Amino acid sequence: MLTDIDRVLIASPDAEDTAARWRALLGAEDVARDTLSTMAAKRIILRAGDSDIEILEPDGAGVVADELARRGRAHLFAAGASSPDIDDVVRTAAAAGALVEDADGRRYITVTIEGAPIRFVISQATERKPAGDVNFLYEATILAANQAAAVDQLTDVFGLDPASFQTITSEKFGYTGVLTLFEAGRLHRFEVITPTDMAKTMGRFYGREGACFYMCFADSSKMYDIEQRALDRSDGHTSDRPDGRGEDQSPDQLWLHPPALGGMMLGLSRPTMAWTWSGFPERVEAFTP
Repeated sequence: MLTDIDRVLIASPDAEDTAARWRALLGAEDVARDTLSTMAAKRIILRAGDSDIEILEPDGAGVVADELARRGRAHLFAAGASSPDIDDVVRTAAAAGALVEDADGRRYITVTIEGAPIRFVISQATERKPAGDVNFLYEATILAANQAAAVDQLTDVFGLDPASFQTITSEKFGYTGVLTLFEAGRLHRFEVITPTDMAKTMGRFYGREGACFYMCFADSSKMYDIEQRALDRSDGHTSDRPDGRGEDQSPDQLWLHPPALGGMMLGLSRPTMAWTWSGFPERVEAFTP
């Protein structure tokens, strides 16, 4: 029923500053400005690749202000996915016990995972004119201590097919996870991960925040350019290159730390690289300088 990760919603105390960071680092372009009355929030919508970045700033008392107060920081407030049949998604989610709301002309689905609200926005599948140096978002990552239970919840709520899922582990970052691919052979998915080393960054994050969205991942053909901008701006980032590849060449992966983009960590992978851990490693194209 779901096709793509098509947007993210970021709760920020300063939407203008957050938007400026996305423009400067990723070449994101303005799409619209408006307000979401039911959330009491001002909204700036940017385009990054063919995905939308919605930045929400409190405009009075409401859920965005409440979540900023609860979390104590700007953060990834919700993830968006597209579908050709929103009504079918909503019916399935409601039958599985998720909270479904019609607000501001669209559908919100909230899944309670380990006591925390994990929010999703479902939009009609559509083509968008791409912008900037990101190609598309393809993953939204959820932290949960009980990975199996969280995966089962998302499977039921969104009618996902476990036959398409992929397991993933990382000793380097200290986690185990499941990629709940929406469709076999396509990258778009939710990732559910459980920290296995509480002393590492992810484990410390979970220790502070509990179950929540952790980050998103995107595909980019301009990895080196983005990395250089981060260096020039002294923005926090982590680059991953294989042994033997010089720093004057593109990394395979790049993580922009949350302060660099106003509150959300964004991982980037060069085109096809994500298939390394997504079930089709034979699809990874050799790096060409």
